[in-house]
Amino acid sequence: MSSAIASKRFSDEFALILDRTVKVVTSSGVYTGRVLAYNPSDYSLWLADVREESGKVYSKIFLAGGGIIRIEVLETGPDMSALVERLNRLFPNLVVYHKESDTIVVMDRIRVSREGVFGEGPAAERVKKVYEEFMREQKAKPV
Repeated sequence: MSSAIASKRFSDEFALILDRTVKVVTSSGVYTGRVLAYNPSDYSLWLADVREESGKVYSKIFLAGGGIIRIEVLETGPDMSALVERLNRLFPNLVVYHKESDTIVVMDRIRVSREGVFGEGPAAERVKKVYEEFMREQKAKPV
């Protein structure tokens, strides 16, 4: 595998932690919070709703990439690729999955993310029904 492909794959995977709850071990402590943003050049992180290992709470905190030792993803959410498969059965060849943003686009006009379905019309209503059923099933799955 070329280094360019490996680098792209790393960046794609790293982008998936946006809006996820993570535990970050740094040279100065351990922090748990939701990833708001990151800097792709040095992997510094902005976290929200942060709890330090000692119990201290912060609304937002910036962690410099150079001090980060390890990042553990605690909450990943449902596997959107499984939803892509279902939507492809309903709308063959009209579904595109953008893994880097974890977004599904149906018929070039209906956008689906973990937060919901964005679009209008009969097709959007069908997508919304599939999405809601999928999310109910994901919540019912044992952890």
